[in-house]
Amino acid sequence: MKDFRRLQVWQKAAHLIDQVCMATRSFPAEERYVLTAQLRRAAISIATNIAEGCCRKGDAEFARFLYMAMGSASEVECCLEVGKRLGFLKDPENPPLSAGIVEIKKMVASLIGRLNVDRR
Repeated sequence: MKDFRRLQVWQKAAHLIDQVCMATRSFPAEERYVLTAQLRRAAISIATNIAEGCCRKGDAEFARFLYMAMGSASEVECCLEVGKRLGFLKDPENPPLSAGIVEIKKMVASLIGRLNVDRR
């Protein structure tokens, strides 16, 4: 069994969860069950898909979960943009979050590229 905790991309995704939770604490109360919840779920989904895929059988299954993690990362990116547009995210908070998402997406794409899967 592989230990997902050793993957640098999982470590960065776990750190992103912390950052997202901290940033969304200041969102308005009426957003608790809308944007806040969506953003937190999507951030958690990145790390959980990496972890689940890591423990699956074979590279093809791992790649499938990495693609789901990539989708969740794009969802976080979109939700951050919405939060920014609505004025819920302050400028000093958003660039590190956005940069973190871009880095995670690059790392996931690189990991997918290194897997031995049919890319037809």
